[in-house]
Amino acid sequence: MGMFTFSELCELIRIVSETRVGGLEFEKDGERLRVDGVPASPQPDLRFAAPLFPPQLAAASQMAGGAALPGGDAAARAALAGGAPAEDDGLSFVTSPIVGTFYAAPSPDADPYVKIGDFVQKGQVLCIVEAMKLMNEIEADISGQLVRRFPENAQPVEFGERLFGIRPS
Repeated sequence: MGMFTFSELCELIRIVSETRVGGLEFEKDGERLRVDGVPASPQPDLRFAAPLFPPQLAAASQMAGGAALPGGDAAARAALAGGAPAEDDGLSFVTSPIVGTFYAAPSPDADPYVKIGDFVQKGQVLCIVEAMKLMNEIEADISGQLVRRFPENAQPVEFGERLFGIRPS
C-alpha cells in the first residue's frame, strides 16, 4: 500500500471509528483499501434496561417545582446539579488523549507506575494507554498527590475520559 501515506491511513481510520459505519472501501491510484468499522448495533430492548438514575435520584428528581433537596446525599445533589461529588473539589484530572486500553503497569508482572497516595511530579509517567499496538505513556501535567484512579487495569478508555485525580501540591 505504497500509495496511502501514514497520515491518510490514520485519518481514514479516525473517520470510520468516529462515524460508526460498518466500513468503507477506498481506491487511490489503482490501490484499494478497505477499512472495517464497528457494525451498527441493534437498538437495546429498553424493557429490561437498568433505570437511568438510582432510586434516590429518581425520587429527588420528581420533587415538585425544583424544590431544594432536603438533607440527603451530597453526591446525589451534585449529580442532579450536573456537578462532581465534593471529594473531587480541588482535584486536577489527567484525561486520556486517545481511545485505547488503560494499563497501570509497564508489563503484566510489573508494579504499577503509581499508587493512590503517591506524590507525583509534573512529567512523571502515570500509566500507558495502548492504541493500535502502540504503547502511549501518559504523564502527569502537574505535581501533587495522586488521590483517585478511575479505570481498572486493562479497561478500555475513551478520548477525554478521566484517568487520575491529582490534588495539586
